[in-house]
Amino acid sequence: MFIKAPSGRQRFNVLGAVNAVTLELITVVNTTYINADSICKILNKIKNQYGDKRITIILDNARYQKCKLVMELALNLKIELLYLPTYSPNLNIIERLWKFVKNDCLYSKYYDNFTKFKQAIILSLEEAQTKKKEVLKSMLTLNFQIFKKTA
Repeated sequence: MFIKAPSGRQRFNVLGAVNAVTLELITVVNTTYINADSICKILNKIKNQYGDKRITIILDNARYQKCKLVMELALNLKIELLYLPTYSPNLNIIERLWKFVKNDCLYSKYYDNFTKFKQAIILSLEEAQTKKKEVLKSMLTLNFQIFKKTA
């Protein structure tokens, strides 16, 4: 069986933040790399969205999320940054959103050009906020299982 696959390498990065209570999604997209500047853009978008409300953002331990530029901006914006333990994607609800997007528009699907690929991802993220919000509610719960290390 021949399965079509795209040739070449193009990037489409989506950096996202999910409000754990309302399930609102804020994103920053680019076709280069996710780096400290991308984190700063999303911090500014979050601050603009929520204004003077208390903001705590839970992050994984990517190096670009812990750099001086990001830390100083968060401090200036009065955003608390809380880092998850290393290797704990099960505690990060954004990982559940990415799983949803992959199932919704990427797995077993072929896009004959990069524009269609990007549009499918953007549409999936938009519909996650509208048409498919009920499906997402069951995936983005705050139920976590934590195992404690025993002596």
